Amino acid sequence: MSSDFESYEQDFAVLTADVTGRIARVPKLLGDEKKQMVASIEKQLEEARELLEQMELEVREIPPQSRGMYSSRMRSYKQEMGKLEADFNLFGLLCS
Repeated sequence: MSSDFESYEQDFAVLTADVTGRIARVPKLLGDEKKQMVASIEKQLEEARELLEQMELEVREIPPQSRGMYSSRMRSYKQEMGKLEADFNLFGLLCS
């Protein structure tokens, strides 16, 4: 069971790293290129949210005695997701 969780973790790490890089590039873009990048980031953020949901489902299936470590990791991932979304929204306000 934890191997599925760990696979989701790896996917989440790759996805969030890519989103972070894309968010940093958006202010340098113009016109359609910027719109396409924003749409791409929005899609990736949705994918990241879906991965978090899958991870939460996996945590629920883990025996209670082992669940604490995974729950702690989930809190960390949710914080990271919140920061990414805040960064994306902030860039949106600054770059509109």
